[in-house]
Amino acid sequence: MKITGILVIGFGLLAVASAASIDPTCMLKELVKTDERIRNNGYPSESHFVTTPDGYVLNLFRIPYSNKLQNKDSYRPAILLQHGLFSNSDCWLSGGPDNALGYLLADAGFDVWLGNARGNLYSRQNNLISINSPKFWHFDWHEIGSIDIPAMIDYIIEQTGQPKIHYAGHSQGTTVYFVMMSERKEYNEKIKSAHMLAPCAFFEHGTSFVFQVFRPLVGSPGGIWNQVFADMELMPQNRLVNRAGDTACGLEPPLQFLCKNMWLLFAGDGYQNTNLTAMQELIETHPGGSSSNQGIHYIQLSDHNVGRFCQMDYGEKKNQQIYGQPTPPDYNLDNIVAPTYLYSSNNDGLCNPKDVDTLVSKVKNLAGDYRVPDQTFNHLDFIVAKNMREMVNEPVMRNIFKHEDGLY
Repeated sequence: MKITGILVIGFGLLAVASAASIDPTCMLKELVKTDERIRNNGYPSESHFVTTPDGYVLNLFRIPYSNKLQNKDSYRPAILLQHGLFSNSDCWLSGGPDNALGYLLADAGFDVWLGNARGNLYSRQNNLISINSPKFWHFDWHEIGSIDIPAMIDYIIEQTGQPKIHYAGHSQGTTVYFVMMSERKEYNEKIKSAHMLAPCAFFEHGTSFVFQVFRPLVGSPGGIWNQVFADMELMPQNRLVNRAGDTACGLEPPLQFLCKNMWLLFAGDGYQNTNLTAMQELIETHPGGSSSNQGIHYIQLSDHNVGRFCQMDYGEKKNQQIYGQPTPPDYNLDNIVAPTYLYSSNNDGLCNPKDVDTLVSKVKNLAGDYRVPDQTFNHLDFIVAKNMREMVNEPVMRNIFKHEDGLY
C-alpha cells in the first residue's frame, strides 16, 4: 500500500505540475481496449471469453492473421502470450507493429492469442461471486497457473483444432507456466514450445525496493498484516493515474524523467532503454489490477520461504488443514518436459540473474538459457525497450521456428 501511495502521489504532483499541458476535457479519455488497439494498427482482432471451472470469466484477445500476409486461409500455428503482475494483454502491443511481439508474430504467420488473468482490467467477472466480495479476490498466481492458463489453452485448442500451441509469458506469465507444468503435467503434451521472458520463480537476490518495503509486513505467514492485506484488489486500473502517466511520457524534459522512472520502485533502475512512446501507450491501461494475494505470495518467496518455489504459506496450522503438512509443498519443476526457453537480463531488479541460475539448476529439461547481451536491460525492457526486437523478440521467434516446420 505504501508503494501504491507513492505512485499515486507522484502522479498527482505530475498532473498539477503539467496542468497547462493537459486539456481538462480529455483528462479521462475513453478506454481503448486491446481489440480496438489491434484494429487501430491495421490488424484484424477478436475478443473471446473463457469461463473457468470456478466461475471466473477471462477475456482473451486474438490477432487471427496478418493483413500484410493475406494468410487468413493458410496454416497459422497458435501461440498464447501471457502478461505479468499488474499487467494485461496490452503489454504485448505497446511497442507497436515494428517491435511488439504480438504484431511480429502475426506478421510471421502465427495465430496470436493474448491472455488476461482473473481479476485484471479485462477479467473482472465471476458467474458465482460478486467482485465486491473478498471471496472474489481469494486467489493468487497458483490459481492462475493451475486453472486459468489451462482453461485458455484448452479453449484455443478447441477453437483452432490444433493439438498443441506455443506459449510465451513475461514475469508472472512465466511463474504461472511453471505452476501449470508442475501441478498439471499433462499440459506438457499441449505445448510445442514455451518462452519465459524475465523468468520469475526464485527471489533470494531480488533488489527491488518493493521487497524491502513489504518483507517486514507480509514476508512471514500468520501475522496481522497478512490478514489485513489478504483477499483484496491491489493496484486496480485508475483512469486519472493512467492519464497523468500517459501525459508525462509525452512531455518534454524535465517531466519525462517521471515517465521513465515511474516503475523504478518495482523493477530497479537503468531505464535508458525505455521507448517513451511504448511506455506512454502501456500506461494507458497499466497498472491493470490483481489480487493482493499474488503480491504476498511473491514476497513470501523472497523472505520466509527464500530459496524455495512453493505454494502459498498460511502458517503451520492452516497449512496442515490445506496441504496435510506444516509447510507448503514445493512445485515440482522436474515435471517440465515441453521445450522451454528462458530469456533473462542482467539488470532485472525482480528476477535477478543469480535467481535465474537457481531456476536453471532446478529445471533439468530446459531447451535454452538466453541472457540478453545488453547489460542495462531491465525487467520492463522486455515489453517497452527501444531495442527489445533485436535483444529479445527476434531470439524468441528464432526459437519458436525451430518447432514449426510447416510455416513458410
